[in-house]
Amino acid sequence: MTDRGKWLALISLYLVQGLPHGFFGQAMPVLLREQGVDLRSIGLMSLVALPWALKFIWAPLLDRYTLWPGEYRRSWILLMNYSAVSLLVVLSFVPFEWLVSDGVLLIALTLMAINVLVATQDIATDATAVENLRPAERGLGNGIQVGGYRVGMVLAGGGLVSVFTFMGWQMSLLTLAALMALGTLPLWLWKPRQHTVSDTGAWSQWLGFFRLKGAGIWLLLILVYKFGDAFGTQMLRPYLSDQGITLEQMGLLLGTGGFVAGLGGALLGGWLTGRMYRGTAVALFLALEGLALCTYLFVSPEQMSLVWLAVIAEHITGGMATAALFTVMMDRCREHSEGGDYALQSCLVIISGMVAGSLSGYSAAEFGYATHFVIAAGLCWLACGVVLAAVRKQLFFKRAV
Repeated sequence: MTDRGKWLALISLYLVQGLPHGFFGQAMPVLLREQGVDLRSIGLMSLVALPWALKFIWAPLLDRYTLWPGEYRRSWILLMNYSAVSLLVVLSFVPFEWLVSDGVLLIALTLMAINVLVATQDIATDATAVENLRPAERGLGNGIQVGGYRVGMVLAGGGLVSVFTFMGWQMSLLTLAALMALGTLPLWLWKPRQHTVSDTGAWSQWLGFFRLKGAGIWLLLILVYKFGDAFGTQMLRPYLSDQGITLEQMGLLLGTGGFVAGLGGALLGGWLTGRMYRGTAVALFLALEGLALCTYLFVSPEQMSLVWLAVIAEHITGGMATAALFTVMMDRCREHSEGGDYALQSCLVIISGMVAGSLSGYSAAEFGYATHFVIAAGLCWLACGVVLAAVRKQLFFKRAV
């Protein structure tokens, strides 16, 4: 019963995190543009997600303080989630027509606040997973993390948007709030393992991560592991569009085929990571992701089967590599500092992806799409060298236990 409650709680919480990102990150730009909002204002809206890249700053506080006695993790998860739900309810009563005209600043500030709350919930949720998943369970746990988040994004970014015209602004936000509230119910029925606080100061405890064995190689690994993937896939939609793939075809390819393939890849990669030597899984899945990126060289609208093959291969291997990376990030977390250690690593992944994405357009414009994807694949394979360096320093678990 305890294990079943644990898995159900983690699945629900990761799904909850994907809901606001799906609605506000993917759907909101479309809704704003339909109302005639300036493209520059829409572009600046992406800055509301900044808390996800900066959450490592306040993450150590969650390892030291609780909001009610004996409930370090649950207290933060529940308060942050219900605070975000409350903001969504309040926002739902503000007329959408006013928000997209005179109230753009208000909606931006509100979305920033929601992102702070959900990012803080994510710190506590990740720490809960690290503390309560045995090393042999972490592979599957991270497959579920990636999969649950993707499902939440699709439910809100696709499902809610598809009925937005029928439901309207208020009912859509109230539905989103209700789904987020329901997602916390399994956590009330399962009590995580008790967190213990370190005797050292917060600053000394945080700096301790940089004193671990092979810290330099490890941080480099975190920075470069997903760089090639983010660098390559940022140009995927423009590439498919320039190849003559229609919006309808692209929606089916990426929205359905890519989603299912990515979900399956995350679960498969997580399951395999729990049964393989960690270093082998991390290197193998990354090498396969590089190969999959090269399949985009052969796509054409005249042979849609090849387009489907490329999209499915890239999403499967991308999901596998992500699950493996998140698993070894959990392994690296120290006792007493699970929240701060995991948040630091995940922020480095996010920042690396942002840098890679910002550079990708220059590469595609300068060298052409074909060379761009080859460069992206090469970056994946170069990162395998960093993985091998980490293997030589014995930074991975030799076996799952």
